[in-house]
Amino acid sequence: MKKILLLKPRGFCAGVVRAIDIVNIALDTFGRPIYVRKEIVHNRHVVNELSERGAIFVEELSEVPSGAMVIFSAHGVSPAVRADAEARHLRVIDATCPLVTKVHLEAVKFAREGYTIVLIGHKDHDEVTGTLGEAPNRTVLVSSEEEVDRLHVEDPNRVAYLTQTTLSLDETSGIIERLRQRFPNIQGPHSQDICYATENRQVAVKNIVPRSDLLLVVGSANSSNSNRLVEVAREHGLKAFLIEDAGTIKPEWVDGASTVSVTAGASAPEHLVQQVIEHLERAGFGAADEVEVIEEDVRFALPAELMGGPVSTVGSAGKLVTL
Repeated sequence: MKKILLLKPRGFCAGVVRAIDIVNIALDTFGRPIYVRKEIVHNRHVVNELSERGAIFVEELSEVPSGAMVIFSAHGVSPAVRADAEARHLRVIDATCPLVTKVHLEAVKFAREGYTIVLIGHKDHDEVTGTLGEAPNRTVLVSSEEEVDRLHVEDPNRVAYLTQTTLSLDETSGIIERLRQRFPNIQGPHSQDICYATENRQVAVKNIVPRSDLLLVVGSANSSNSNRLVEVAREHGLKAFLIEDAGTIKPEWVDGASTVSVTAGASAPEHLVQQVIEHLERAGFGAADEVEVIEEDVRFALPAELMGGPVSTVGSAGKLVTL
């Protein structure tokens, strides 16, 4: 019998649930139009569903009429974007993930203390762009150990590092180790910046590698954490593919596989996962066997603007919770 292993945890993390809830509640509370700067989360299906409800997605604030309501995406924004919103008298609700806000606050702290900040992340990712904006004159971006080797800093004894929240644990640990070799006095965050959900989904993938012939990761192509799940599987010798939905599965991927594992990135909705399971069952696989590797029970509070407080003209960071 051909088997399906359905990984748990998978799919939506607390930050994504919070961001989507913010858009839905804002639409219900304030009515249309509600503008959202950038994709609220990196998933085409989620964006399309919210668009059908009336959310208007824009790339830049210049597309938002003066005085209108705008939501900042889960990936966070730079202080320059906040200043632009204030100058244009926009009513702002901030859906930035609290774990991204944590990284922003760390960047501000290190900059004030005179450190050169090495940000580990992927160029032009929305989250990285926002974090860089907190201290642009004191922050350098690196994506590999080779880039660490080419770094030149003002004071080698005043260096700190931060990371994008959706990176590969294995890749990031190598870069951090190289940074420690070059800058023995380097400072880092009190707790790692890679978010709990990113870590848990990667751990789950590693767990099922010995039992699988193929891994299908449900997620959009621009989802960093989804792409990292594919990379983690391949680095451990497991054939893996990123799929937008069941319709993007190629038959030749599944041919010859006796055990297919399925997971989803942190911004992929569960109904897409279930469609993949149904697709595999129609292809001759048995009912999915859910494999829970780590239990998750994390929730983030909604912003004050949706809890009866006044809508900010600048935006308020989400509350941090202790994990």
